[in-house]
Amino acid sequence: MIGKLKGTLDTADEDHLILDVHGVGYLVHCSTRTLGNLPGVGEALTLWIETQVREDAIRLYGFASELERDWFRLLLSVQGVGSKVALAVQSVLPPGDLASAIALQDKAMVARAPGVGPKVAQRIVSELRDKAPAYSGAAAGEMGLQSAIGAGHAPSAVTDAVSALTNLGYSSLQASGAVAKAVEKAGEGADSAQLIRLGLKELAK
Repeated sequence: MIGKLKGTLDTADEDHLILDVHGVGYLVHCSTRTLGNLPGVGEALTLWIETQVREDAIRLYGFASELERDWFRLLLSVQGVGSKVALAVQSVLPPGDLASAIALQDKAMVARAPGVGPKVAQRIVSELRDKAPAYSGAAAGEMGLQSAIGAGHAPSAVTDAVSALTNLGYSSLQASGAVAKAVEKAGEGADSAQLIRLGLKELAK
């Protein structure tokens, strides 16, 4: 099985690229996020690879990082999610935002991906809930707070502060991360106003 490829970019299309590795061109399917961050043709490129072997074809899926590849595998473990849907989700949400959406049970965020309906989005956030922190790439404290919010276990001051920051335009990942740090500084008994102030200071750094 191929786990990683290192070569030069030969060509790129809307859903795949060809990676030249010592004269051999590998056709690799990628998310639009990965394709949008490619180097120029002829330049060096390294991709983490997931190989899928079927009776009628062998397909390679490429990712900019090992974490993204792990998320792809995790998404494929959800009922009704195939490689096309998994790539669509990853095209819209980077690993941190996807982990946050799952921890917060925010199916609307996942449903932003093309071809992902409400039912599939609900299955993704539900089935991966206990696995998200391990793949988040974020601090355990932040993910723990996000999970508590999603489960309805967080104090109202915390949820109000996160809501206020997201209303100001910050992503749920940014807001919950900032509030997690604010709670560490102010203590669990802090009110929402104090958490919002401290959270904004964190986001301004």
